Amino acid sequence: MTAVDDAAARVSVILPAYNEEVTIARVVGACRTAVPGLGELLVVDDGSSDATAERAAQAGARVLRVSPNRGKGYALRLGIERSAGEVLVFLDADGQDDPCEIPLLLAPIAAGADLVVGSRFLGRFEPGAITTVNRYGTRALTGTVNLLFGVRVTDILAGFRAVRRALLDRMALQAEGYDIETDLLLQAIRLGGQVVEVPVRRTVRQAGDSHLHPVADGLRILRRILRIRLQPQPRPTPLER
Repeated sequence: MTAVDDAAARVSVILPAYNEEVTIARVVGACRTAVPGLGELLVVDDGSSDATAERAAQAGARVLRVSPNRGKGYALRLGIERSAGEVLVFLDADGQDDPCEIPLLLAPIAAGADLVVGSRFLGRFEPGAITTVNRYGTRALTGTVNLLFGVRVTDILAGFRAVRRALLDRMALQAEGYDIETDLLLQAIRLGGQVVEVPVRRTVRQAGDSHLHPVADGLRILRRILRIRLQPQPRPTPLER
């Protein structure tokens, strides 16, 4: 086994999915193509009422079923708990994240990063890939994080990420909804993890509807930011390499 094969075997890709029967098989297949020798591909079906779970399994994914729908954060946390990889990659199952860009996220991990965020703002949005409300809402929340935590990041809500298990094991993730990305990022920052952003492309959704509610979820994310900022500062301990 080559060093590249060995690295791929230690990666788990986790896809939280809710009613994505149209896209899930294509995304699963594209992930395997992007990472030859991938150790694990896990789809967490979050209470779908369609054939998401069946089509994911037919495409070769290991499927975990949640019922009833619990939210993206819960699904992602379950995937983290049940997966085996030393490096975990998260991306959306709706096809808006491009699986062929997974190697772009894994490269900084191989170079020593602990969390790599695929930034859509460093990269680009295809026409129709984000609403005006979501664009400005994301920028406002990202600016709030930069101000309160003294960092310079561009996309706190990006779901396309790679992270070391060693860092995740030191976190106490609590988010059950769309605040999961913020929960994970801010805990990584406070624990002293090396966070890197890389530019990625965000495409338009090909089927179904987004389940994000800009006002309700935006307020949830803001509460998560404030809650973590007000928590006592943890004492960072070195990550195992």
